Amino acid sequence: MFGKILIANRGEIALRVLRACKELGIATVAVHSTADADAMHVKLADESVCIGPPPAKDSYLNIPALLAACEITGAEAVHPGYGFLSENARFAEILIDHGVAFIGPKPEHIRVMGDKIEAKKTAKRLGIPCVPGSAGGVSTDEEAARVSEEIGFPVLIKAAAGGGGRGMKVARSPEELSSALSTARSEARANFGDDAVYIEKYLGTPRHIEIQVFGDGKGNAVHLGERDCSLQRRHQKVLEEAPSPVITPEQRAQIGETVAKAMRDMKYLGAGTIEFLYENGEFYFIEMNTRIQVEHPVTEAITGFDLIREQIRVAAGETLSFTQDDVVLTGHAIECRVNAEHPRTFRPSPGKIGYWHVPGGLGVRIDSAVYQGYTIPPYYDSMIGKLIVTAATRDECLARLSRALDEFVVEGIETTLPLFRELVRNGDIRRGAYDIHWLEQFLAEGEPGN
Repeated sequence: MFGKILIANRGEIALRVLRACKELGIATVAVHSTADADAMHVKLADESVCIGPPPAKDSYLNIPALLAACEITGAEAVHPGYGFLSENARFAEILIDHGVAFIGPKPEHIRVMGDKIEAKKTAKRLGIPCVPGSAGGVSTDEEAARVSEEIGFPVLIKAAAGGGGRGMKVARSPEELSSALSTARSEARANFGDDAVYIEKYLGTPRHIEIQVFGDGKGNAVHLGERDCSLQRRHQKVLEEAPSPVITPEQRAQIGETVAKAMRDMKYLGAGTIEFLYENGEFYFIEMNTRIQVEHPVTEAITGFDLIREQIRVAAGETLSFTQDDVVLTGHAIECRVNAEHPRTFRPSPGKIGYWHVPGGLGVRIDSAVYQGYTIPPYYDSMIGKLIVTAATRDECLARLSRALDEFVVEGIETTLPLFRELVRNGDIRRGAYDIHWLEQFLAEGEPGN
């Protein structure tokens, strides 16, 4: 086991990793920008190192500074959290070359799954069902037109190196294709430095279902059930629940074993998530995230496993501590991502928190690194915390979530809490009758149903 781990992140995930390290008896090193000098993970870590000014490119994305922090403190491993460098294969390779363990997948797996074209090819080879689409990137309008006619309109054009909805455009007819291709390529080049795009069939009313997988790099791998992440805005997840209200135990077992076998065949190491669109009883692979997810707590809540702890264990060379037979889903869990944003326009609202009161009670968990009097900087993601609620049934979970949201008080800034209070009382949400387009329709038109 490692003696000291450097946490190459900030906010709630940095604190989440720090807590797991402390429970394992591992010393921690916090890194921070000058804007995060007063952050909670900095205050609680055994050591801290300032790695640069506020912009992420000069601090949390500054690989030389992170490597220097490892050397200065003698950290044996780096946990990257999510975002920033968590899916950067070159960062993992540099750490390994310098004798520092990367708490995450093998660089080759990060690389292949980070390229969405290669990820799709790999998924097909491993027997994972995929959305119909181009075999690889499309380089000309003529090729795009041919592929689109073969799979049928509407089609979705996606950046090969994309994420977060950038470089993603829908063409609903042949007349829209050229413009959509041009825009997607331009966005892909601007955001990722790579204008490669590919084409998939656009599904009309799918849900976003993801399967949590875990491997130890030795050929042992399991799945831990699914999460339903269909409530999204601009392809960004807003609320997640587990298990999904529309997936049957038989479907879960089948798709779960499919992806677990794929991970065993890959000798995958660490935490990963296989993301699908689900429509009319069929699963279609869209991408794999080779890291821990923001929404991992809902899986922890219904399985009882500490996924961060397990990440650290297998990165240290230990065998997976549980088998598929040990994975039993119990109860229901829902997570709300609480952002420092206007609840309708989603305009960022950085600033000083004047009052902070979080809910408590049975089945209520708060993952947050903010505190009363803390000033939220304007430089980073606007998520200030996650409210995770667990209960025996989905109905009980929704009732508990409603109660917890009413208790949650944040003053001094705007937050998305009022939106969640609306959602938890909505008839469609209570019935589980929503897809990936539902929230944007709700926001644009008001409640689409009761």
